Amino acid sequence: MKIFVRSRHFYKTLAVLAVPIALQSMITVGVNMTDNIMLGTLGEVKMSGATLANNFISIFQCCCMGFGMGASVLTSRFWGMKNMDSLKKSVVLMLRGVALLSTIFAFVTLLFPSLIMGMFTNDPQVIKAGVDYFMISIPNYYLLGFSLTTSLVLRSVGKANIPLYSSIAAFFINVFFNWVFIFGNLGAPRLEVRGAALGTLIARVFEFCFIMGFFFFKEDHIRMKIRDLRMKCKDLLGEYIRIAMPVLVSDTLLGIGNSAVSAVMGHIGATFVAANAITSVTQQLSTVVIQGIAQASCIMTGNTLGEGDTEKAQQQGITFAALGFIIGVVGCGLVLILKNPVISLYNITDETRELAGQLMDAVGLVIIFQAMNSILTKGLLRGGGDTRFLMVADILFLWCVSIPVGALAGLYWHWGGFAVFICLKLDQFIKAIWCLWRLRSRKWIKKIKPAQELLEMQPEVKTDGNGAGD
Repeated sequence: MKIFVRSRHFYKTLAVLAVPIALQSMITVGVNMTDNIMLGTLGEVKMSGATLANNFISIFQCCCMGFGMGASVLTSRFWGMKNMDSLKKSVVLMLRGVALLSTIFAFVTLLFPSLIMGMFTNDPQVIKAGVDYFMISIPNYYLLGFSLTTSLVLRSVGKANIPLYSSIAAFFINVFFNWVFIFGNLGAPRLEVRGAALGTLIARVFEFCFIMGFFFFKEDHIRMKIRDLRMKCKDLLGEYIRIAMPVLVSDTLLGIGNSAVSAVMGHIGATFVAANAITSVTQQLSTVVIQGIAQASCIMTGNTLGEGDTEKAQQQGITFAALGFIIGVVGCGLVLILKNPVISLYNITDETRELAGQLMDAVGLVIIFQAMNSILTKGLLRGGGDTRFLMVADILFLWCVSIPVGALAGLYWHWGGFAVFICLKLDQFIKAIWCLWRLRSRKWIKKIKPAQELLEMQPEVKTDGNGAGD
């Protein structure tokens, strides 16, 4: 097979899907970067508190991505089949799961905020700042959960521009209200860390209303209505669990694992946390194109397999892997170019500045492998329905390699920042190679059955003359 697909339609479809997703990711990074810069002017403690609180919220976000991407595997495949009944049932099951998940996280955060912060750091000032951030952020679990997962469904049916428009508006809303409430401008109270949380909450309210309003009242592909939430979905539940639950488990454990990585950094010291906060924003900024192509590849692969063309899907997979390598190299260069300008934006100590530089160098190396890994694991192989394999990969390499080796390097061996960061990201190197082997094997292409086919497979129930079962 050739490395690159020779089809203008392929690249046009990829651009139509990936560019809005990448731009939306860039806007999200911009919001995080603005929060960090604004809070950074108040000192490293305030910035670290909000950053560590957001690490726990990121676990929830990863869980939502699990629900949303799991449903997206199904909805993109059913969209390719033009099976709207099964598509709607996938969405209903997803939203019900998100409602339950949001409630669990909201109650845990409300009841145990200090305990949660204590998992990431033992600095009492940082813990207090994080608790202040938590108390205002609790409604975000519901707002973010529904808007994020619904955005993923919209993308799977070719409506990637709608979440982008929402994010653009939410970005300006967030920045404006952060400026108002963090510093007490326009006569508002000076809330500092709580102001950052309040600005984010206001933006989330807008995002929720925009996305959900469009989805239920304007969207013309799925044509979902509020009354559809009462649909009986038992016939699709087994297939949903088979495909979507490994995605949920994988993304949840990935989120918890990333928080465990943050906990290791938090216990190394506040300096490492602050340096990583600066680094993480740059890392996210340099990987926005990767995220766009990863999600686009998941959607396109699902649509192609839904049409029944497995050979075409394999050829596209090889192209996606090659694009991942190229974009990874470009991302590495971008990190190294942005390193000094970004670090200079922050009001930090010389020690933190030097450590941030070391971490930036490590990020540049990691991104080359992370690009291939993300496009394969979160995109192509997931779109092919190979979700159990990916779940094993995420659990095995993150929890059995990266976290224990990184903890030893940072907490016991006391290695330098560059070496510690590389150890904490060893899973990215291993998964990239393992998933390339999986792509070559063709075992990643799995069949997904719609609700009607599942019903036809069920044995008929014999009845007597009175209609009673045997």
